[in-house]
Amino acid sequence: MTVPEPLLRRAVPPVATAEAGAGPAWAPTRALGRAVLLTGLLLVLGVALGRVDLVLFAAPFAIGAAFHLRRMPGSAPELSVTADEELTVEGGQVQASVTVTNPDVIAYDLVVVRTRTSRWLKLEHADRPFAITVAADGWAAVDLSGDALRWGRQDVGPAAARVAACGGLLACRPVVTPGHRVRVYPVTEPFNAIEAMPAAAGLVGAHRSRRMGEGGELAGVRPFAPGDRLRRIDWRVSLRTRDLHVASTLSDRDAEVVLLLDVLGEVGLSGGVAGSASVLDTTVRASAAIAEHYLQRGDRVSLLEYGAAARRLRPATGRRQYLTVLEWLLDVRPDPMEQEGDFGAHHVSSDALVMVLTPLIDPRAADMLASLAQSGRYVVAVDTLPADARPDVRSPWTPLATRLWRLERENVLGRLREHGVPVVDWAGAGSLDLVLRDVARLASAPRGR
Repeated sequence: MTVPEPLLRRAVPPVATAEAGAGPAWAPTRALGRAVLLTGLLLVLGVALGRVDLVLFAAPFAIGAAFHLRRMPGSAPELSVTADEELTVEGGQVQASVTVTNPDVIAYDLVVVRTRTSRWLKLEHADRPFAITVAADGWAAVDLSGDALRWGRQDVGPAAARVAACGGLLACRPVVTPGHRVRVYPVTEPFNAIEAMPAAAGLVGAHRSRRMGEGGELAGVRPFAPGDRLRRIDWRVSLRTRDLHVASTLSDRDAEVVLLLDVLGEVGLSGGVAGSASVLDTTVRASAAIAEHYLQRGDRVSLLEYGAAARRLRPATGRRQYLTVLEWLLDVRPDPMEQEGDFGAHHVSSDALVMVLTPLIDPRAADMLASLAQSGRYVVAVDTLPADARPDVRSPWTPLATRLWRLERENVLGRLREHGVPVVDWAGAGSLDLVLRDVARLASAPRGR
């Protein structure tokens, strides 16, 4: 059951003023005031004019008010907002409810409830008030279900309720409860990459390294030496050369992947999971997909923010790290820096593969990429700028300025490639295969000092 908007304005005041009430929890309503006024007026007129009929007319109002007020509530109602704590992904279902609890022995004749929700939670009928009744020493809930349209920490609430009891003669002051925060994780776009890694420096893992050791990748055949295992003997070569030879292999090791997120600014409009994607949308979803891929392969993944706060997530592996990454990504916000930060190559391991997700709009981002490449780090730049990104038309010169800006950006991309920084557009699965293969080939070459 829904209530018209004018009734809501009288019943439930705005949340900003809901907590301003002081004094007793229950107060008389205008209905009680009218009943008392009408009863007193009829009695005075009956006595003054000596008319018994006016006294008889006042009797029903007095008896009705006394009957409903024979038992009065002594405590305020309780209001709470709850939501499911299951893993919710963009586009998934959200189940929430607003519960009104009556701790008194007096039933509530009318309860008007309204709640506010985040614009990225499309909950059914959440934009209108609800009118319900609550029995004595009972409770009633208003269920709100719908879809989560965008990643982040979305709020269900705050909620406000106004309760009427004793036949509408008493009303409780507005009860306000804070909202419940729902965690909506980014949807992981399909991503798969080749096994090529520029540097695999861990002890064990799934990537072929350049070091000799126990593994599945054949490196060559060499003469037998003390300490070699007998199962490594290559009998064909040994019989041909009359000397024992063993097959040497390359060890399988894990790698460290550093995801560096450029959060200096936001470009584009976010339309949710089914609409257009802004820079932060692409950055967060791509980061979740890349982290999921490499964590499933046993690699170590860490995250960094290039912004004023410079948040950092330490490298780790496994399912627990993946859930930590998702939690960490929920707090990604535009974080511009007033001046040049102290971010340097010392924040990144020398053997790590650094994937920088950046729209390459701020000149400081390009300088940061160039400094990482010059320090010998393995850097891959993932362009997160939307293809249709352009400023609002404010004058006839805006299209020309946009063309000049795009030409300047192309020059920046060319200079980065000259510094050895590959730049690739994010396109989901396979978008980084060629770049990773080229980086792995460059890493296998001798490195000068």
